[in-house]
Amino acid sequence: MSAETQHLRILDTTLRDGEQSPGVALSADDKLQIAHQLARVNVDIIEAGFPYSSPGDFAAVKAIAKQIEGPVIAGLARCFEEDVRRCAEAVKPAKRARIHIFIGTSPIHREGQLRMTKQQVFDRAVSMTALAREFQEDVEFSPMDASRTEPEYLADVVAATIEAGATTINLPDTVGYATPDEWRALLAWMYERVPRLHDVVLSVHCHNDLGLATANSLASVRAGARQVETCVNGIGERAGNAALEEVAMATQLHPEVFGVTTQLDSSQLYRTSRLVSQLTGMLVQPNKAVVGANAFAHHSGIHQDGVLKDPRTFEIMRAEAVGAGSSLVLGKLSGRHALKERLAQMGYALDEEELKRAFVRFKELADRKREVTDRDLEAILADERTVADESFRLEHLQVSCGTNLRPTATVRMLFSDGVSRESVALGDGPVDAAYRAIDSLAQVPGELEEFAIQAVSGGIDAVGEVSVRLRRDGTRALGHGADTDILVAAAKAYVHALNRLAESEAAQRLHPELDTDAPAIERLASTS
Repeated sequence: MSAETQHLRILDTTLRDGEQSPGVALSADDKLQIAHQLARVNVDIIEAGFPYSSPGDFAAVKAIAKQIEGPVIAGLARCFEEDVRRCAEAVKPAKRARIHIFIGTSPIHREGQLRMTKQQVFDRAVSMTALAREFQEDVEFSPMDASRTEPEYLADVVAATIEAGATTINLPDTVGYATPDEWRALLAWMYERVPRLHDVVLSVHCHNDLGLATANSLASVRAGARQVETCVNGIGERAGNAALEEVAMATQLHPEVFGVTTQLDSSQLYRTSRLVSQLTGMLVQPNKAVVGANAFAHHSGIHQDGVLKDPRTFEIMRAEAVGAGSSLVLGKLSGRHALKERLAQMGYALDEEELKRAFVRFKELADRKREVTDRDLEAILADERTVADESFRLEHLQVSCGTNLRPTATVRMLFSDGVSRESVALGDGPVDAAYRAIDSLAQVPGELEEFAIQAVSGGIDAVGEVSVRLRRDGTRALGHGADTDILVAAAKAYVHALNRLAESEAAQRLHPELDTDAPAIERLASTS
């Protein structure tokens, strides 16, 4: 392998494996928003979904293939003919498309899940790779659970699928079982055992069950892997996947160690993290590497003194490098042009109507806050996205509560028929009272599974964000709300979730074949 720096491809699977995170169910619009942002990050490949798993996932993958330019658009398929054909149809509109097929190769998967012999798995892998190659020149093959597959058998399958037309071989540590040293050794052995592996791209897909996903991915790069599969914020099945932002910054800061460079725009990493967090409802822990709230915070006096004198004393990267800093401060005197300019710098392209609505929200916020930060603007935009095409929306909320007072909420909502309706309810607390009043108006039953709240920025005037997750008869819906009044944010989030729940159930009535229960992927065999 040449000593010169080589290109490391980044395949992001947030829209496929990331959606397998328990409780996450992204809509087609959510997926499109994330795909557009991943294109801004400049990832090499976007794995857009699993087309065969449901009509909804097929439609989302096809929409992404049509609309997203730049990255290769990949779809996932099991080693079944109908899966491969459906996947090929979904990604066909993309200017650059990939079919990614997989089959379990470990004894546990062959015997415990597939009920297939070694030869049957081998033959299926080869035949479906060949079929995928009939539709696309770019074909990726994954022997699922590679880390627990017999090495000799793994090598045989990989060699045969390369002969059948695979252009990328992805080795998944599906259950996060490997350690960095043994994983690196396996890849080095594979290069020796399968000479033709040098003619294709070797990829890895590492899970985080032991907290080693990023470490294993980076060890793979040192062993010669030239594609790494990641998820934003490290989300994904069980404990998640290698985090996009961690792989990006580790390779950027240590080119002499890994010998690779990526084409990623690191200044978009923080924004991407926020968007995925908002749309999935999965909060980023404060101590998360690179994008966590504390990633660039310094509490110790010694650390603060050092950073003030020279940031390099306790910072290996600047907040601005990952897009966590703001170069333009907005306030109540800022005009529409300044807002438009700042949003453009942040990567948001709004049409006139969207800009008009955002400016109204911005002015309302600026009247209550001395400074409006990038995080505040992101919260505004996320909140505005929730009001489009809603059957009902919050018009007014008034809550009375306090010591020795029974919490009481008065809610007025505007419905799609143009009529405003009002209700009053008591509750165990102010949020409970507000939700009871909303329920009496909306008449959309649902069980509250999760309620999460966080401050968008510091200070007592900070914008608060609330995410809620509702469930009814197997259908899940996520809602998001933001406001300087956290009760208003909570009400907005609940109304948003109820709207999405009602929309999902209406779609289910019209298309009973569309199963809306959790991520579509969960309805099929677990994937890499």
